[in-house]
Amino acid sequence: MRVGIGYDVHALRPGRPLILCGTTIPHHSGPEGHSDADVAAHATMDALLGAAALGDIGQHFPDTDPAYCGADSMVLLERVRVLLGQEGYAIGNIDLSLCLQSPRISPYIPQMRQVLCRVLQLPAEAVSVKATTTDRLGFVGREEGVAALAVAMIHKISASA
Repeated sequence: MRVGIGYDVHALRPGRPLILCGTTIPHHSGPEGHSDADVAAHATMDALLGAAALGDIGQHFPDTDPAYCGADSMVLLERVRVLLGQEGYAIGNIDLSLCLQSPRISPYIPQMRQVLCRVLQLPAEAVSVKATTTDRLGFVGREEGVAALAVAMIHKISASA
C-alpha cells in the first residue's frame, strides 16, 4: 500500500462559481483559478499522484497550458485515475477535508461523494468528504479563500503497462 497527501488553496472571487468535487454550490463567490479551480478535486489528484510518485497536477496539467483554461477538474481527475491504472495501481480510498467559512456545504456532501465515487470508480465506503471552518481565523475565516486536504491510499495491482 502507498499513501499520498494533497493540499490545495484558491482565493475566492465574487462572481466565480463555487465548484467542489464537481458539484456547483450556490454562493456569491468561488475559487479563482486557471481551470474551474475545484480545490477538492485538485487536492485529491495531488494525493493520488503523490501516492504513486507521479509528480503533481502542475506537471500533468500546467496552468500555463491554454488547453486547461476553464477545464473541468472532474475530467482531469478521471485522467489521473486512468494514469494510475496504466501504472498498475488501484485506488483503495480517499479521505477529503474541505475548509471554508461559508457557505455551509454539509447538504452537498452526499452529492460530492457520489461524484467522486463515479469518477474514481469507487464504492461509497471508500470515499469520505468532510467540511470544517476555521472559526473565522485566517484567510479561510475571512472568506478570502478555500482550502482542501486529501489523503489517498493506493495499492499495486500489476506491473506497469
